[in-house]
Amino acid sequence: MQQIVNFIIRYKNALLYVGLLAIALGFTIQSHSYHHSKFFNSSSWISGSLYQISTDISSYFTLRTENKILLDENKRLRYILFNTNRSDSTAIDTAQVNYAIISGSVIKNNFNSPRNYITINKGAKHGIRQDMGVITSQGILGIVEDTSSKFAMVQSILNTKSNINAKIQNTNFFGSLIWDGKSYTTVQLIDIPRLVPLKVGDTIVTGAMSSIFPENIPIGTIKAFDLNTSQSFYQIDVTLFNNMADIKSIYVISNKDKAEILELQSRITDE
Repeated sequence: MQQIVNFIIRYKNALLYVGLLAIALGFTIQSHSYHHSKFFNSSSWISGSLYQISTDISSYFTLRTENKILLDENKRLRYILFNTNRSDSTAIDTAQVNYAIISGSVIKNNFNSPRNYITINKGAKHGIRQDMGVITSQGILGIVEDTSSKFAMVQSILNTKSNINAKIQNTNFFGSLIWDGKSYTTVQLIDIPRLVPLKVGDTIVTGAMSSIFPENIPIGTIKAFDLNTSQSFYQIDVTLFNNMADIKSIYVISNKDKAEILELQSRITDE
């Protein structure tokens, strides 16, 4: 207590000055509308800025939760998209669902070698099996090649062994999507007949000749094309919709009819 008294005695002039200044400012703000409005505008700006900073910090720490909500919503929408006839707007009959969707995240992504693989954080205990298709919100990513209990290895479309059925959007002209190992932004579509009218910018999507991917999942757009005159087929460069160097959230697609389709195909092949 004595220290407080000594402090006041020592700095009595400075404290008196600060007190009188505060009183003078108070009278000035109260008696002049201009100063009054400026004061409260400044006060509002400061408090608003503090609230904004607080909100930004809070939003940053809730990004993981928000991202999970968006991922689940996208999963639900894709489930509806893959299992609803485009001409049928009625509710989905769960007994007739063809495709199941499992959401996940990439934990390792390779894109700069001839045979690239992607590791995801979902595995056998989550229902992931070999040969399931993997996509992102932008387009196809690859096919599951192997699984452990909690993780899975995905053969990227940027893999020289990759071969996926694809077509030109709004047509029935199918080919094979491969990768020449050169650019991580570009893959190749081959076996498209020369009679097919093409133009740069046409959209390439998944075809209907696969038991792995549903039809019409986006892949990319035609960047350039050449005609192989000896075989009468185009070789087409396709710019991918996916940025293959920046992949985070993914969806694994399970075709519930796949086993039956493959069994039927094998019986025909064996005959």
